[in-house]
Amino acid sequence: MGEVVGVSRSTVQRIWNANHLQPHLSKTFKVSNDPRFAEKVIDVVGLYLDPPEHAIVLSCDEKSQIQALDRTQPSLPMYSGRCGTLTHDYKRNGTTTLFAAIDVVEGTVISRFMKRHRHQEWIQFLKTIDGSTDPELELHLIVDNYATHKHPKVQRWLKRHPRFHVHFTPTSSSWLNLIERWFRDLTQKQLRRGVFRSVPELVKTIEAYTTHHNEHGKGFTWTAKAEDILAKVRRARAGLDKIPSE
Repeated sequence: MGEVVGVSRSTVQRIWNANHLQPHLSKTFKVSNDPRFAEKVIDVVGLYLDPPEHAIVLSCDEKSQIQALDRTQPSLPMYSGRCGTLTHDYKRNGTTTLFAAIDVVEGTVISRFMKRHRHQEWIQFLKTIDGSTDPELELHLIVDNYATHKHPKVQRWLKRHPRFHVHFTPTSSSWLNLIERWFRDLTQKQLRRGVFRSVPELVKTIEAYTTHHNEHGKGFTWTAKAEDILAKVRRARAGLDKIPSE
């Protein structure tokens, strides 16, 4: 830019700083093209804002291929004047898949570890949920559109267990599934800087985090109304429509 307008690089930098401009930063987004987007948003947000009586609302998903990573050299601790350090490279010691469902009202998490995340494992997790909840209560599960969740064998299992009611989020809308927030917190607080020499060590750490969360955590409070979300998406689509196609 400096070359184009005939000024030095430092001048450009001072102008950017003075106007709080950071052109090197960007945010990612994707507007869902789901034809039933509005219907699904209203359905899911309705469960968050007004959970049905005599029922449990569970936000569910899998966090697949969690790696047990060990650093090639010991990490140095943080102290005054210096941040903690981690080596940029690591050793891979295997992976696991975490199936999790969070009670939207209570905030407690039901979890199970499995090696893979096919429809067989999803059915096993549904059985875990079934055995971990009051059999007198209806269960409303919020899940994404992963093919595993819609497999014919899964559908047959659900028909045999009528207290289960599945609600799908729109495509490209993981932000609408509250379990993703818990996965984010797990990653930031426990996994990103962790050192795990084996898969059992990784599983033990996640289990301890889940236990602590269930003992001290709180439910998530959803505040965005469906009509506000739909209005924001309409504005985003209108902005995209103004961009000329190449």
